Amino acid sequence: MKKLYWLLTVNCILFTGASYGEINFSGFTSINAGKVLSGSGVPQYDIPPTFLADYPIVSAYSEDISFKPESLFGLQINADLAEGLSMTGQIVARGANDFDATIEWAYISYEINEHWTIQAGKKRLPLFYYSDFYDVGYAYVWMRPPADNYTWQIFNYNGVNALYSGEIGDWSVMGNLYYGEEDDKENKLLSEFFFKEPTREIWRDMLGGVLQLNKDWFEVRLTHMTYKNERYRKGEQVLFDGETSRTGKFYGVAVNLDFDNLFILTELNRLDLNGNLDTSMITLGYRFDTITPYVTYSQFEEDAEDGEQHDTTSVGVRWDFHSSAAFKVQFDKVNDESFDLAVAGDSESITFGIDLVF
Repeated sequence: MKKLYWLLTVNCILFTGASYGEINFSGFTSINAGKVLSGSGVPQYDIPPTFLADYPIVSAYSEDISFKPESLFGLQINADLAEGLSMTGQIVARGANDFDATIEWAYISYEINEHWTIQAGKKRLPLFYYSDFYDVGYAYVWMRPPADNYTWQIFNYNGVNALYSGEIGDWSVMGNLYYGEEDDKENKLLSEFFFKEPTREIWRDMLGGVLQLNKDWFEVRLTHMTYKNERYRKGEQVLFDGETSRTGKFYGVAVNLDFDNLFILTELNRLDLNGNLDTSMITLGYRFDTITPYVTYSQFEEDAEDGEQHDTTSVGVRWDFHSSAAFKVQFDKVNDESFDLAVAGDSESITFGIDLVF
């Protein structure tokens, strides 16, 4: 069964790293730079011209060129303990965090049989199609997955999950059932960008599932999750309509079409949390051997009377100049009509860089 072009490539490279006994090492890095060419900022919140490229870790570009917002280095360690038991850890150092190394993944896996695997520990929250390999820039065509569609402030969880892989007729089937929680003592997106004060974000009782089906050129991924949200600002608990917590429901669908050279990537999500927040993206690209131009449109819209919306149109090129490295350049035009959400205002920006795996 055919998978997406870059996902197949990166999986082959990342999991055939140098082997030392029963321990395998692999890694990835991105050296990126960019700047805002023009922008309005958000005067009511004293935000200067800014392009918020990555919401969860607040990778923001200004009118001065910078290499820090999206540059990163990651190292993954996999220890095979035999008889179906293994351990995986991943450490990432991000320029947005002054390259302070943090443990992003730390979990154990046990293969019950050829179809089922049980895992427990700290993992990436699988809300979106690109969640599991979001940090591996080499794994996708853009500079980063469209920010308007990847807006959420929580992206990891601590818990358990069960993975399934198999086939039904001509279809490849993959599934994931998970349960966990995340207590982010000082959430970066809420603390540094939206509220600009120490904010503790808690997602409890996260219960979700993912179903992915693939046949030849067609792929569809369905996802759903429920959770309970608690929040503290400056140490004081936030009340939601007089309650200390609120229940959120997340729904998502991704449909990808890959016709060898021509490909179409789509994703549509809804967060039901005291109203609806809808996000979506669509990408059209074409592979000319090692050169891949693409165009993307993404947006999020709040279900409110004034219909607040934020959208981004992106045009870029990826050049696979090496079997383990790709150069990318991308232009982003942001239209921000969200006064209350007020992300960063209108802007035009340019980013470029090299993604590689080893």
